[in-house]
Order: sequence, then structure tokens, then C-alpha cells
Amino acid sequence: MAKILEGTAMKFFQKWGIPTPSYVVIMNPDKLKQLAEANKWMHESKLVVKAHEAIGGRFKLGLVKLGLNLEEADAAVREMIGKKVGTSEIKQVIIAEQLEHDEEYYISIHSNRYGSELLLSKYGGVDVEENWDKVQRLDIGIDETPTKEQLTDLALKAGFNGDIADRVAKIAGRLQLCFENEDAQSIEINPLVIRKSDMRFAALDAVMNVDWDARYRHPDWDFKPVSEIGRPYSEAELQIMDIDSRIKGSVKFVEVPGGEVALLPAGGGASVFYSDAVVARGGTIANYAEYSGDPPDWAVEALTETVCALPNIKHVIVGGAIANFTDVKATFTGIINGFRASKDKGLMDGVKIWVRRGGPNELAGLEMMRKLAEEGFDIHVFDRSMPLTDIVDLAMSS
Repeated sequence: MAKILEGTAMKFFQKWGIPTPSYVVIMNPDKLKQLAEANKWMHESKLVVKAHEAIGGRFKLGLVKLGLNLEEADAAVREMIGKKVGTSEIKQVIIAEQLEHDEEYYISIHSNRYGSELLLSKYGGVDVEENWDKVQRLDIGIDETPTKEQLTDLALKAGFNGDIADRVAKIAGRLQLCFENEDAQSIEINPLVIRKSDMRFAALDAVMNVDWDARYRHPDWDFKPVSEIGRPYSEAELQIMDIDSRIKGSVKFVEVPGGEVALLPAGGGASVFYSDAVVARGGTIANYAEYSGDPPDWAVEALTETVCALPNIKHVIVGGAIANFTDVKATFTGIINGFRASKDKGLMDGVKIWVRRGGPNELAGLEMMRKLAEEGFDIHVFDRSMPLTDIVDLAMSS
């Protein structure tokens, strides 16, 4: 799954006929005046300026400015771009037409094990949580498309009537088409607004997640996924994500700046276990990582080189429980090749390696690991009889 930013979601909405405000996304404040020359609405409308980043609570952080003229928008853009928020840096902003409106609605769609579920409420915006019991739902089976009658009935049950019910039903149908055709996993519009004087609807804000592994079907996808961890993905993280999308099995990697203990565990359970154990013993982790599902050795090698390239690490923990079908020897071949390549780059000086693993071909794999000591690696290797926590204790006390 990959979260996408608001501007990209708006682009999808326009593609599938869902109305949105006029907007532009910029990274260079000096381009704003040029964009204004080409976009008449920027002179004629009040403007909204928002940090175009995956940061929660943007309004409270002062990263959303409302009711601005062009000069005020220019000042807001210059204030935001380059601003540091935690580990994130604001690199782009979205400037949108501020639409005066009479009512705010809520509409969303998400996948589930049976297909998808469409949600609709007459109470959107900040009121949606307080009125969650009034949300109406429509189950959509796999390979099914809701009829106009079903969508209109949903709108009527939600409290809409007349022309507004018909218009909301049409927007719901277009949202479902966007969801299906763009391989989305969830889309939420909150609020969907209406200005009754001219019956203008618009999606003012959007949260959208797509199936990143489906991008080979979408040559027009010109965006990168957005991290859920409060900052953009690093190049190393994106590279491992790309490998993960192309292999049987799985490799995962997330950087944690400032840590001294690098993790290379087998499986998500071991990854969480080792992360918690290191932190509980006063250590600091440099990353989250995992390899599982019997991935090819070249993918594990790439993951290993990525982990070993983390700055200022003192330990690498290669751990896991007892594998059911992941070939220990094969995956260890990838890890060993990664260690050697990293050592050739001068990255393993002063780094201690701790290994604990069991599973198919574990004896051969563990023996291969032990022989790395003959090549100058500071490595400590244990079999399935060693408790997982003891590996962390040894590393923390060394």
C-alpha cells in the first residue's frame, strides 16, 4: 500500500470527473508569480496554502493558511518551504482556490475481504466523528459495479434529497470508478462541499492509498509514494521498496536516524521483537528491516548492503526464530555477500555482527556465517538453542 499526497489525489479526481477546487503545487516560491499569470483564479479567489507533505495536524502546526490574497499567499509559501517539522522538511506546498460553501459532506470507499465498502454521510468536516452513527454504507462485491439506483438509494438514506441526492449519487459513482481503475485501497473525501447558489460541488481534502505493486498497469503514475512515518521516503527506502515489488517473498527497510544497532531480522515478528528488546535494554535502533517468505539471495544481499551503509552503527543483529520454509543457507548467502561487499567499501570497521537463526539448512548456513571470522569480521554465531533476547543482551553488554 502507498499513501499519496492531496495534489495527486486531486489529479485522480479530475481524471474521473470528481469536482475539485482549482489548485497548483509548487516547490520553488519564485515560481508563484509566474503561475499566477497563467491561472486567473489565483487573482480572483481567496486562496488556501497548505504544506503538501504527509504531516498530521497541519492546521495546528501553522501549516494551513486560509483566506489569503496573492501577496499573502506568496508570503505563506516562503514561510513554509524549507521549514523543519520534527524530522521532516517542507519541500512543497499546495495552493488552492478557497471555495465558500453552505454544507460539508463525507464520502469514502475502502477495500475489504469481500470487495469494497462505500460510506456516505450528510455530516462531514469536523462533525463526521460525532455523527458516525449516521454514516450510511453500501457493500460492493468483487467485480461488481453499483447501479445508479443503488447509489441514489444510499444518498436518500443518508438524508440527501432532490437534485442534491442525484448529484451526490453521481459523485459516488465516479469515486467508485476512480477506486477500481486506479487500483486504490482506500479513498476518503472530507469534506465534500456544496455551494447551493450554483450547486457547485468540490472535494476540498482527500486521503488516498493505492496498491503500489500495481503501478506497472499505470504508465501515467508520475508520483512517488508518501511515507507514513512523518517524512518522505529516503532513496534507500525507495530502492528496497522497488526490489520488494519484484520478488517472491519480501524485503522491508525503514531508516531510524541516530541509532547504533542495525537490524537484519527474518520476518516481521522477529523485527518487532528485536526492536523492542534493543530499546528496552537502553539501546537505539538504526532501522526497521525484515526479509521473509524465502526471498532470493540477491534481494537479501541488497537489503544487507543497505543496512550496513547506515551511519555510525556499532552492531548488526541478524536474527530470527525457526523458519518453516525460508532456506537459511540461501538467505545467509545473500547476507554474507552483502557483508563482504560492505566490508570492501570500508563500512564494517568496528561493527560487531550477532547471528541467531534456525530452519531449513541452518547448519550449513550457520557454518558459512562462522567462517566470516576468518575474513576479519567480528562475528558471533548461535543456533536455535540460543534465546533471542540473549543475543540482544550480548550486544548491549559488549
